[in-house]
Amino acid sequence: MTPPLPQLDDIRALEEALHRTEVRRSRAALEELLAEGFVEFGASGTVYHRAEIIDLLLQENDEDDGELRADNYRLTAISPDAVLLTYRTHRIEADGSQRNALRSSIWKWDGTKWQMLFHQGTVTPPA
Repeated sequence: MTPPLPQLDDIRALEEALHRTEVRRSRAALEELLAEGFVEFGASGTVYHRAEIIDLLLQENDEDDGELRADNYRLTAISPDAVLLTYRTHRIEADGSQRNALRSSIWKWDGTKWQMLFHQGTVTPPA
């Protein structure tokens, strides 16, 4: 059964959950949010698959945490059971360095819940 299309706030909340340390360090939470077949094109240019990204996120330490701000969210339906979320991030690292990125995620309905199927980050100059 195809669900009604989600609201921006619903998908944004799922996306932002992946920004939180307690979610990034929980295998169960990550497996709930990331679909089988998940792929990420990282801002570094590296391609990550579901198992790899889960293992990497579980290994992050407190030094990896910086302040992340996100804005300019937009949600676009791409099929009856998939949406594209785009937004901008600005990260200030603990050492004071900064990085800006354009981000996009495809969220797919699996029959019971929305899960991220694809994510991409593209580094940009400051807005």
